[in-house]
Amino acid sequence: MRAFNFSAGPAMLPEAVMRKAQAEFLNWNNTGMSVMEMSHRSKEFMEVAHHMEATLREIMGIPSNYKVLFVHGGASLQFAGVPMNLTEADDVVDYVNTGVWSQKAIKEASRYVNVNEVAKAENSIPAPETWRLSPEAKYLHICQNETITGVEYQSAPISDKPIISDFSSTVLSRPINVSDYGVIYAGAQKNIGPAGLAIVVVREDLIGQARSDTPNLMNWQTYNDNESMFNTPATFSWYLAGLVFDWIKEQGGVDAMGEINQRKSKKLYDLIDASEFFYNEVDPSVRSWMNVTFKLKNTDLDAAFLEESKAAGLLSLKGHKAYGGMRASIYNAMPEEGVDALVQFMKNFEAKYA
Repeated sequence: MRAFNFSAGPAMLPEAVMRKAQAEFLNWNNTGMSVMEMSHRSKEFMEVAHHMEATLREIMGIPSNYKVLFVHGGASLQFAGVPMNLTEADDVVDYVNTGVWSQKAIKEASRYVNVNEVAKAENSIPAPETWRLSPEAKYLHICQNETITGVEYQSAPISDKPIISDFSSTVLSRPINVSDYGVIYAGAQKNIGPAGLAIVVVREDLIGQARSDTPNLMNWQTYNDNESMFNTPATFSWYLAGLVFDWIKEQGGVDAMGEINQRKSKKLYDLIDASEFFYNEVDPSVRSWMNVTFKLKNTDLDAAFLEESKAAGLLSLKGHKAYGGMRASIYNAMPEEGVDALVQFMKNFEAKYA
């Protein structure tokens, strides 16, 4: 029996995807070998790669003037990759600080460019009219979803500069207008597939501006010119990501996923808001659909909550050490019955200890 895994990443994968990969593991498409054994240059694997990108473009609604790059290093490598591809050393860039991942991006970018922190908050997103924007900024950077605290932009901010967004926890969870952004980047291990790759969706006019000393494997032009295969990519992660994209399409696409995800998160927030036992610290207008954080008013019960939830088959609910409390990450692969089981457990736990 599979447990309900609420981990923030590496996260739960759709069971149908896992079973298909299991069935094909030793003999993919009657080739007599596993997909992770074959050459990434082979005709067979190129079919996997092309199908994966085409499906992602379809379900995400990526316009033809945007390039899709499958890169190494997770989303965190793009904290340096973004300024190295879009700026010179003396340039100014704008960053909104809404939590730990914004702070990591700011710290890394500050090594390469002059960062202007336009606003700062932990459990909310400051009103855009209060942002201290720089007129010289080359771009505006945001973290679409702060996974640790559970703060999420519900739409793209308005800017006359290219908006660069870390979409790691939000990608494929709801419909978006890709054209609102200059660059979207995301780690795979939440809504895309297993850890091992990241995606960069970049408007084509923003490629080809990298600094001369940018390493090849951080230069977006390198990936664009080589179908993301300048060197050997994470082939098994690519294959599994393709299966996840197919699964999302079969579920009704990102529109259907958005309806389900909104419903799942509402069930948890409704319980928390009605409770005298649990609470959430995030401004309700920017609560994350993907990472529902909550705390027990009696922190002496934290250990019992984690022990008893694990015994009930509800795993990885401990919050990040930087924020504390609990966190239920309910990405696309988390079935609604998993959220229902957590809601019922929380009701029972409150009744037992209140």
